[in-house]
Amino acid sequence: MSETEEATDLLAPLEHALAYRFRNRESLENALHHSSYAHDHEGVESNERLEFLGDSVIGLVVAHALYEAKPEWNEGELTRALHALVEGRSLAALARTLDLGAVLRLGRTEQSSGGEEKDSILADAMEAVIGAMYLDGGFDSVRSFVERVFGEALHAAAPPVARDPKTELQERAMASRGEFPTYRLTRDSAIEGDDQRFEVEVVLCGESLASGIGRTKRAAERTAATVALETWVDDDPREV
Repeated sequence: MSETEEATDLLAPLEHALAYRFRNRESLENALHHSSYAHDHEGVESNERLEFLGDSVIGLVVAHALYEAKPEWNEGELTRALHALVEGRSLAALARTLDLGAVLRLGRTEQSSGGEEKDSILADAMEAVIGAMYLDGGFDSVRSFVERVFGEALHAAAPPVARDPKTELQERAMASRGEFPTYRLTRDSAIEGDDQRFEVEVVLCGESLASGIGRTKRAAERTAATVALETWVDDDPREV
C-alpha cells in the first residue's frame, strides 16, 4: 500500500463519522496537522488557517440554523445558544465523539503530553475539519453536518438560561489563560444613590479587559464582566 493509499485508509473512519466524503483529501489531511507537527516537519502546513476559516463558518452556519429554528427567540437568547454550541468545550466533545484525536498529527512534545486529549487541540482541529469541509463542499455540506450533530440542541424547547457574567468570565479566563480575572475599583463618586457611583476595571494577566459602571460595586463588576465577554475572541479576550 502506498503512502497516499495508507493516509486515505486512515481517514475513511473519520469521513464515515462525519457522514461526508471529501473530494480533495489533501484539505482534510491538512486539517489534522497541528502546529507542533508542522514545526517538526519542514514544509508541512499547519491547520491554523483552516481553523480560522472553520471558526467563522461554524458560527455562521449555527447562527443561521438557530435563526430559522427559533423565530420566537430574541437576540440574547440566540446569542447564548450560539455560544453554548460553538464554544471550545462543546467542539472538543464533538471531536471526541468523532474520534478525531486518533488521526491528529502532533509533534513530539504534544504526543508525549497527551495532546490528542487536550480540549484546546481537539476544538481547534474540529474547526479546521469544518473549514476543510466548507472548502470541499460549500455551505450546504457544513449545514447538513451541523444539523445532524446539533439537531436536538438546535430545536431545544427553551433557550439557554443567562449565566452570571462574572462566573462565565472566570471559567473562560481559567480555561484560556490559566488565571482568574480580578476587579479593581477606579472611581467612586461617594454620592449615595448615584447610578454611576462606581467604576470598576476587570484585569486578566495584568491587562485591562474592560470597565463597567454601576450603582453598586457588584453591579459595576457585572457590567465589566459582560463587556469583557462581548469582546472575547479565541484565546485573546482583548481582541475585537
